[in-house]
Amino acid sequence: MSDLISRIKVLTAGICSLILVLGIARFAYTPMLPLMQHQAGLGVAEAGWLAAINYVGYMGGALFASLITDMVLKDRLYRIGLVLAIVSTLMMGLSSNFTTWAISRFVAGLSSAAGMLLGTGLILNWLIRHNHRSELGIHFSGIGLGIAAASITVAITINSFDWNQQWYLFAGLGLLLLIPALRWLPAPDRSTVTKTGREMKDAPPSPIFLRLFMLAYFCMGMGYVVSATFIVAIVDHIPELAGRGTLVFLVIGLAAAPTCIAWDFIARRTGELNALILASIIQIIGIALSLFAEGLIPALLGALLFGGTVMGIVSLVLTMAGHYYPTRPAKMMGKMTLSYGAAQIIGPAITGWLATHYGGYAAGLYLAAGVMATGTLVLVVLRGIEKHEAKYVVTVP
Repeated sequence: MSDLISRIKVLTAGICSLILVLGIARFAYTPMLPLMQHQAGLGVAEAGWLAAINYVGYMGGALFASLITDMVLKDRLYRIGLVLAIVSTLMMGLSSNFTTWAISRFVAGLSSAAGMLLGTGLILNWLIRHNHRSELGIHFSGIGLGIAAASITVAITINSFDWNQQWYLFAGLGLLLLIPALRWLPAPDRSTVTKTGREMKDAPPSPIFLRLFMLAYFCMGMGYVVSATFIVAIVDHIPELAGRGTLVFLVIGLAAAPTCIAWDFIARRTGELNALILASIIQIIGIALSLFAEGLIPALLGALLFGGTVMGIVSLVLTMAGHYYPTRPAKMMGKMTLSYGAAQIIGPAITGWLATHYGGYAAGLYLAAGVMATGTLVLVVLRGIEKHEAKYVVTVP
């Protein structure tokens, strides 16, 4: 029973940390975007740049995470990152100056990397060390819950609070989440054996596999970031769907939370790469529905498909990284996220530029869908390489 309680507390700490660093510090910006454009004078191109700056911070944090090997240092930086998430959120409401917002988005990106990579690596290491399944679906449900919480908060308070007051409210919610996120994650163990004495051995993939895997994840990142950042503004600009963008974003979050767990079950039966291929195909369909939606039902269905796959893809990829490096999972997680982060810098900047030329964000979605299709083909190639090399090792059954 005590082992079960410990597992619940550790996973709850992870969920709370992801709600904080992603749902609040990072993705609250998405439902807040139309309001900031209306009340704070944020321009279309500037909105794209703020998103890109956020991902620069995230990529910098990912690079740093890929270089750290000491578990105690990872734990310390993870905890600092959670505090920075609250600071960056508070900064958004303190000023209407673009430079202040840019600094806030950069710091939020760093905090996101700390929670997403260092925190996830610590939790996965704890699960492996305590002989639990090395799956991250439950943990990553925190991202979907965070997106849903951000959408609900904005929807409830939009008529009662100004844009800056809403950012203060988000900071207050972050303080509540900080308590379990810090207290319920135990100090890390530096040993290389599980609690039952079994040796934890790394089994890294071949260089060609890793390079192609990073390329595929770059493509997944492009498909994800454009929709996740601009979906509210895209939907609100459709005349018959004006004001429904926050609802669509809420559906994305609600779909993401349980489906992360579902993709774990799918991967058990099909293998991680087959599950990734299926998820990417479904996500392309979801993006297409967002593009061609002529009513609320198609838009919500697109959001359901997108939300039901986007965090599943992240969960599957980072779970695979943990299988390859059980003693130091954040090492490969950081490398993979560098490619994902590069897409998240390029995607919003290009989308903002395209929006100024074509008068909307639809062109960015076309680009995202095309790059996603390319990434799916790379995953198919990887499946063949994996079978040929037969080097994939699952550390925990």
